[in-house]
Amino acid sequence: MPTFCRHNRLIQNCPICTREQQIALRPVVSSSAPRSSLPREGGEGGAGSRAPRAPRAPRAAGAGGVRVRRVARGGDDGYRCRLVPGLKSSLEAERLAGELAFSATRLDRLASDPPGLYAEVADPAGDLEERTWLAFLIAYAGPLDGEDPFASVRAARTAWAGGAQPDPEALEPGPRGAHDPARGARTLDAYRAWAARSGSQAEAFTGEPGWTPVRRFARAFERLALPGMHRDARFDLLVTLGRLGLYELSAGSLALGGENRVTVGAKRAFGIGDPLLLDRRARELAGACELPLEALDLALFNWESHPPESRPPESRPPRAGARSGGGMPEGSEPDGELLERVLAALGL
Repeated sequence: MPTFCRHNRLIQNCPICTREQQIALRPVVSSSAPRSSLPREGGEGGAGSRAPRAPRAPRAAGAGGVRVRRVARGGDDGYRCRLVPGLKSSLEAERLAGELAFSATRLDRLASDPPGLYAEVADPAGDLEERTWLAFLIAYAGPLDGEDPFASVRAARTAWAGGAQPDPEALEPGPRGAHDPARGARTLDAYRAWAARSGSQAEAFTGEPGWTPVRRFARAFERLALPGMHRDARFDLLVTLGRLGLYELSAGSLALGGENRVTVGAKRAFGIGDPLLLDRRARELAGACELPLEALDLALFNWESHPPESRPPESRPPRAGARSGGGMPEGSEPDGELLERVLAALGL
């Protein structure tokens, strides 16, 4: 019967207890000495020799395994700013400033003069359930880039009251949309079931009457984690519902996490990966630029989606479709005063 000592070893293997109890220490079976590089006894080709290994064939291009994606970055030109410690290029900082100003301009436009189908969502004369349903369809499919960002939703939309779902094949997903035609109507069905559990869409988004707009946003974001409804679509839905005046919703954080482009862009810009520190630095940047925190969402998405090119700006032709407009009319530009303010905050 093996006996264990107070050091949780077999007593004959413990150098302390064998010395105290005068027991012979069991010799170590395997030596810890480094292996010799000399050939074994028996010589080349003998019984104790080991056949030389054949050189490993190089992995073919496109074979499975780990893939490293190199992110294009602007060259280090000495730029430094405490608000965006991850940036070392003034070119990248200028692009980020432009996207921040554009996203903030979009939020102002949603509140004052919403474009396209957003105007129907904002119309207080319409039925609240139908307006909420339309806002969901816009965020789920995602506005397209082009002359008519809402063409797909307009063609496929159905009434909430009728209970019929839009044809999944007719919905064309935009750059930030969550719709996948292969998934069919499963996400749409899950959304209707989610609203039904609360009694209505309005009750689902309102939650408790005593909640603050920030808490209401956070709770709705968590509860909207439906199959196929990714982070970008959920966040954009709640931002637009709040800006268009349907519900009192206000983001207290960017809800970062996962492999979405907003999170990746935030990690690059702020030079850190911890979600708590990312949110803190995002709030500091928004405060210094005098922008709503929600403006960083679309801004970081666009900034991360279109990395800088190696050529300087003066020799680079404009790129078509280089920015997701989020439902804004084609060719929209950021407000000049907003842009100047953001540039100044970033030291540009």
